[in-house]
Amino acid sequence: MQKRQVAVFTGKGQVKMITEKLAELKEHEVQIKVHASLISPGTEMSNVTNLRATPNPKMPDTVFGYANAGEIIKVKGDVKGLKAGMRVAAMGGLGAHHANYANVPVNMVVPIPDSVTYEQAVYACLGATSLQAIRRTVPELGEYGIVLGLGIVGNLAAQLAQLSGARVIGWEGFPSRIKMAKKCGIRNFANFKTQNAVEETKKFAAPYGADFAIFAFGGEATAAFESVKSCMKVSADTHAMGRIILVGGCKINVGGGAYSGNLDIRAASRTGAGYKDLEYEYGKDYPAAFVQFTTQRNLREIIQLITEKRLIVDPMTTHCLPLKEVGKAADLLIDHPDKAMGIVLKMSH
Repeated sequence: MQKRQVAVFTGKGQVKMITEKLAELKEHEVQIKVHASLISPGTEMSNVTNLRATPNPKMPDTVFGYANAGEIIKVKGDVKGLKAGMRVAAMGGLGAHHANYANVPVNMVVPIPDSVTYEQAVYACLGATSLQAIRRTVPELGEYGIVLGLGIVGNLAAQLAQLSGARVIGWEGFPSRIKMAKKCGIRNFANFKTQNAVEETKKFAAPYGADFAIFAFGGEATAAFESVKSCMKVSADTHAMGRIILVGGCKINVGGGAYSGNLDIRAASRTGAGYKDLEYEYGKDYPAAFVQFTTQRNLREIIQLITEKRLIVDPMTTHCLPLKEVGKAADLLIDHPDKAMGIVLKMSH
């Protein structure tokens, strides 16, 4: 009986590594010898934080993680040309766990070239989340945009918006994240803790006003929405206009029609079409002519941009820790967001 090491969180919000039986491969899955995984400092750590605040002692230990990379060691069924020995990135809560071995559905796996390290490839999942947000934003060459929050998703969204030809200003309160973003090629910033972000943004987007804003953070965001609204372009009849995209786990209260002008408020969910559709994950594709950008295609595009060195991820990795120290990693992300952001877990075999 083969076993694996895997990270879990408890009903009290504790995070630890356990050893468990490695499940048998299902049809249309690949088994990956994982070399690295990336903790999502937003979604994953919010679950842990909530349990620490309101424990649920009856909840069983929960395996978590949805972004890893490694080499395929076994396949079963139709896996569309994937084969043992291939280096791959994988995503999804069904299999791409923080574990040294993982069974992952075929459409949640993409090959990676030798020039991309496992530590870089683990950013594919959150990169696809950012790319889905950009597809919902539809930035155009020469537009002005705001990205609120320069965590991993916000950083990557700002880079992708710049690659689309837009001019972007990032709002961020942690100097360490601004420093990382500069290393990733993001050019304009407003530290909302030390600067007037509205004034800085109005100067940045003058004389036109901002065309879009991407909210890439969690928590209450109504005050931020009001600030952003005052930065958007305005029509002659005094209506604010442009696109507001919610990709982080934030919440806003919208005042309604005339109060909110003609702003388009859009949600950007997950990584693109297909994720959480079991038939798709296990190999059933959508018609390419009608569903252009699936989750798998978005993953492939992120890997290609990393390969071309047009999407920069290395500066976001603040720590590399062994899987057995996953509890320390969780504490760092929750207690020290000013110092920790991209924590890559390294696996032993």
